[in-house]
Amino acid sequence: MKKFLFSAALAAGLLATPTVADAALGDQTLKVGHRNSDVKELQEYLQSEGFHTGAIDGVFGPVTAGSLKSFQRAKSIGVDGVAGPITFSKMNLGGSSSSSTVSSNSSASSSSSVSSRLRQGDRGSEVSSLQSTLKSKGFYNSAVDGVFGPVTDAAVKDFQRTAGIGVDGVVGPVTRKALSSNVTASSGSSSSSSSSSITVAGVSTGSSSAVVETGKQYIGTPYVWGGTSTSGFDCSGFIQYVMKQHGVTTKRTVAQMWTQVSKVSSPSVGDVVFYETRTGPSHMGFYVGNGKFLHSGASTGVTISDMNSSYWKSRYIGAGRF
Repeated sequence: MKKFLFSAALAAGLLATPTVADAALGDQTLKVGHRNSDVKELQEYLQSEGFHTGAIDGVFGPVTAGSLKSFQRAKSIGVDGVAGPITFSKMNLGGSSSSSTVSSNSSASSSSSVSSRLRQGDRGSEVSSLQSTLKSKGFYNSAVDGVFGPVTDAAVKDFQRTAGIGVDGVVGPVTRKALSSNVTASSGSSSSSSSSSITVAGVSTGSSSAVVETGKQYIGTPYVWGGTSTSGFDCSGFIQYVMKQHGVTTKRTVAQMWTQVSKVSSPSVGDVVFYETRTGPSHMGFYVGNGKFLHSGASTGVTISDMNSSYWKSRYIGAGRF
């Protein structure tokens, strides 16, 4: 009997370990040891803001804590690696139940007012607001009924695909941010009149950062010599894989791509930047703006690095456009 009681107590203790119940991001404090969809959403947010380069796995470990500390440091708040009310306030995320309530007239608005993670199966005013936003952008043509069913799921995926972000049908921080942009159903066509549209090798990519946003989905993918798939990339394999998703066929090696691109004096977002780490062009990545580039590094895997660091600055040889 004592043995049974001890086993039951042990089981209860294991269930009490830090795997907290899922809720809207901002409704609960998150820290090292937690693992759930809220942590995943936090990681997505930090990644979208350029602070997180690790895996998006819903596990709050040392890497996530480090990313959060970088965010806290940038926002001049307490640097403790714990996501609480003060930290969430800097993310413009509500931490109370009222934050997830959408006003009755917001469903008629064309702007996004989605404030919590939404997915198929959800119901309520936030889903109605999401549907209205998608309808105003030309992705949703059904009733605004507040029910996140297969039709809404397909509309979200269509929007994500056009926006050049991860296509999973879940409305998290990255998708919410994109919903506030000028992406519309016509953004994916070459006839789009958006001033931010660019054409890469004759294929419209929508916004100027579409290629970069696609590439960011693979941050954390390991480096593999000769790798050309999501199980592992080398630097040119990563470029080739991402560009292929935008209808652009590239050559295979860095040296070959160096001769393939049209050289530009200074890179714009989505251009490729080249480095001489050995003799001749031998490393490359996508320019993401603000002096940073996205690449698959031998010691880091896919990550974002500072072009002005002493290592990269001294090896930079130029930029080009496919």
